[in-house]
Amino acid sequence: MPSASDLPDRFQALTASLRALAERGVPKAFRKGQRLIDEGDTGDTLFIITKGRLRTFGSNDNGREITYGTYGPGEYIGEMSLDGGLRSANVEAVEATECIQVTRQTLLLHIAEHPEFALELITKVIRQARAATASTKRLALHDAYGRLALLLNSLAVPQPDGTRLIAERLTHQEIANRLGCSREMVSRLMKDLEGGGYIGEASSRYQLIKPLPARW
Repeated sequence: MPSASDLPDRFQALTASLRALAERGVPKAFRKGQRLIDEGDTGDTLFIITKGRLRTFGSNDNGREITYGTYGPGEYIGEMSLDGGLRSANVEAVEATECIQVTRQTLLLHIAEHPEFALELITKVIRQARAATASTKRLALHDAYGRLALLLNSLAVPQPDGTRLIAERLTHQEIANRLGCSREMVSRLMKDLEGGGYIGEASSRYQLIKPLPARW
């Protein structure tokens, strides 16, 4: 088995099983903001991310959006339509992104040769179902601040100085899209938290200086 240093750069973030599938696919590059998938379309491909970041989202006729999730190197999206159904979400590149595109036919061939990969697919679908349930619960049982606190706490990474850093560079609009509320609401809440000394900024990222209050 080749060592990590022997692998193509674009495969470094992939697990061994996902790498084997990626080797059967076709490299694709997408610019920031480019749409890969449109909700409601038919499709039979999945995309394995090797560089950059993608987001899945839904929107209404008024242009309001809600972000379902963001995905980076080592993850893949698009598997939900491999049953022949319609695409359930839009997908676009958050930044310049490189993927490996794999067709349904190629995936089925891969599973026939590596049946253990079918279990990985099932496990991923189960995780998505659980995440959707948790998201619905948050929207139904928490107000805007409660959802904001849950999001920030879930993204925060502990630092040596005792603070916690949000690894992603998030705008107020991006946060609002994830929470299902207005940008104005997010801006007001973030300003209040900054004024209370709960959050700050470090290297253009949000930093949680002390534990967020349970209620606001």
